[in-house]
Amino acid sequence: MPDNKYILEIKNLEKSFGDKKVLKGVDLKIPQKRVFGFVGKNGAGKTTTMKMVLGLMTPNKGEIFVNGEKVTYGNNKTNRYIGYLPDVPEYYSFMTPREYLNFCGEITYMEKKDIRSRSEELLKLVGLGEEKHRIKGFSRGMKQRLGIAQALLNKPKLLICDEPTSALDPVGRKEILDILVAAKEETTILFSTHILSDVEHICDEMALLNDGKIIMQGTIEEVKNKRRGNAIEIQFENKKDTDKLLAIFKKKDSSSLETTSSGALVVKDQKIVPEILRFIGDNSIPFIRIEKQEATLEDIFIDAIQNK
Repeated sequence: MPDNKYILEIKNLEKSFGDKKVLKGVDLKIPQKRVFGFVGKNGAGKTTTMKMVLGLMTPNKGEIFVNGEKVTYGNNKTNRYIGYLPDVPEYYSFMTPREYLNFCGEITYMEKKDIRSRSEELLKLVGLGEEKHRIKGFSRGMKQRLGIAQALLNKPKLLICDEPTSALDPVGRKEILDILVAAKEETTILFSTHILSDVEHICDEMALLNDGKIIMQGTIEEVKNKRRGNAIEIQFENKKDTDKLLAIFKKKDSSSLETTSSGALVVKDQKIVPEILRFIGDNSIPFIRIEKQEATLEDIFIDAIQNK
């Protein structure tokens, strides 16, 4: 039986296209009111998984539950709980944003007064409250924002976003991410992406899909703790001091020292850190910072895939 505290449960999901096995037993649980990052490189099977959650594709094996109800291919009753934003949303370009949301509300049998009030609320949320132009003149970012408004119109319990920031500039990406964080107040968000910095910025939890399986899952902090680095990074005021220490200590252990693009010294072996710090103190070498080097999600992603 599905657990009602999870808005989405996926159990042992398998999918093949011909002789190519795309999903090889995916298990996933997403709690209520979270922004959940669904991470994987292009072609990992993220979109295939989401299409099966929407009942648009049949699995070869496994079960999917949305809000405790089983998803059935071709009989999409569970979609009443779901809002969906594809990676490239399409619109009737002759409509204005309000006309489009009104149309979406009518075909889903919403009350007229609810359509009107909800449309105004959402257009304001996504920054299109004053927009009266037709959609055909919209930028990619404006279309993504309208897509989020459309996906939230029915107050879904689960909002699925498929690569919503992949083709946007930094400003547009930030706008979409801020909107998704605000939307978490009323729904759970499944955020599919391969942009790791976006996941680190807004997600509460994440799962990494690779070679058809979930190879890592947990809160962002839990995932980082699994592969937290032990290296120490020392930034000196003068790069000549970095080069000096590198020359001296690399003779003792060449594999434990390297430099970053900013000129900092990275010490990988904890055993030689006290000796380096004594040398810095004895020679009064000025430094800016000494800190433990944190692994980024990008580091973890690459490491997990290469060492799966």
